[in-house]
Amino acid sequence: MITDFKGKTAVLTGAGSGFGLECARIGARLGMNLVLVDVQQDALDQAKAEMEKAGAQVLAQRVDVSKAVEMEALAAAVKQRFGAPNFVFNNAGVGAGGLVWENSIADWEWVLGVNVWGVVHGVRVFTPMMLEAANADPQWQGHIVNTASMAGLLTPPNMGIYNVSKHAVVSLTETLYQDLRLVTDQIGASVLCPYFVPTGINRSERNRPGELAAEKPTKSQMIGQAMSDKAVGSGKVTAAEVAQKVFDAIAADQFYVFSHPKALGNVKSRMEAIVEIRNPPDPFLERPEVGQQLRAALRQA
Repeated sequence: MITDFKGKTAVLTGAGSGFGLECARIGARLGMNLVLVDVQQDALDQAKAEMEKAGAQVLAQRVDVSKAVEMEALAAAVKQRFGAPNFVFNNAGVGAGGLVWENSIADWEWVLGVNVWGVVHGVRVFTPMMLEAANADPQWQGHIVNTASMAGLLTPPNMGIYNVSKHAVVSLTETLYQDLRLVTDQIGASVLCPYFVPTGINRSERNRPGELAAEKPTKSQMIGQAMSDKAVGSGKVTAAEVAQKVFDAIAADQFYVFSHPKALGNVKSRMEAIVEIRNPPDPFLERPEVGQQLRAALRQA
């Protein structure tokens, strides 16, 4: 149980928008030291100015989380400025849609680079620092939060790369939880699985690196983007509300964090199909009109 956040240090990737920014705002209110990380310089600068104005001690660094050398340099800078972080929010993520056989190598490398390797690097560079701090002080406490998605527990069609990346994050984080439990009682882990929440991820292309430039979008990718925009735009749960759920989960040492618990019905039907050795269920069982629209759009000549 972690109840006192004041004076503790948090590293937040994807801190320029969405969940990362909202978690930083909560951290500033709680009197935390904040390490803000983003690939978008203008958003990072704005976040830094806002958090400093709120009274937080801030280290802001532009980092491509998919790059090992940049994440290692970040870890060194954090250690020098604040010491081992108590909290690490591996939150940076990008989205991509389309039929799974239509995605280019560049699509795969970009999404897996940020969504999977970004989390891998965050766990790899910060966990040893946190364990060292815990071993030196029996009162020291820490927690790692990895942002996945409901797409890490489901397999909705026309968004295969994203599904693959987020399933990897869920698996990695569950394993991290178990591995930490083997060696310490002082560091916890959680996985955040949001559903459709307005965060800016549906406009990830703005931060796509030039060497992984997108090709002309396919029909399925354009359809997927339109559906994503509509779903995210109509989201009733805000990023700020989800960020508060994350802090509540850290305080309670709760592993799974959901923005839309009602969506777990779909997860249950998928898990039951696995256990009962049935074929995958209709992912649109609760919203059949969505599946009908997608099928009709993709089958049009």
